[in-house]
Amino acid sequence: MENITVIAKDIQTHWRAVQPLFLIRDEAEYDKAITTLNALIDEVGTNEQHPLYELLDTLGIVINAYETKHYPIKDCSGVEVLKFLMEEHQLKLSDLSTLGPPHIVLEILNGERDLTVTHIRTLAERFQVSPAVFV
Repeated sequence: MENITVIAKDIQTHWRAVQPLFLIRDEAEYDKAITTLNALIDEVGTNEQHPLYELLDTLGIVINAYETKHYPIKDCSGVEVLKFLMEEHQLKLSDLSTLGPPHIVLEILNGERDLTVTHIRTLAERFQVSPAVFV
């Protein structure tokens, strides 16, 4: 029984530190979550073996739930979001070389190739938006 008590106390200590990340009730908490997500992206990058990768992934899901409720985008795919952002920022295929050569970007825009997790992270960082908008 003592082991369970020790484990429960340890979990409570850590839970107090991370619990605010899992509940977004207003814009201030949303902004804090986005800041935390960006810091995690900077730390974790594309390393799925990183110890914080699952936290990054989970926080992205929580942010997505908040955005879906408060900023719904109706029937808009990740590619449509990308096209919109390219138009807003007046970007050409060659401006997105971090996704690959222009023919790869064109294939993504034409729906012939899916956005990968790496593409999504790269786009989220570039446009300073939640990765969830590209999913």
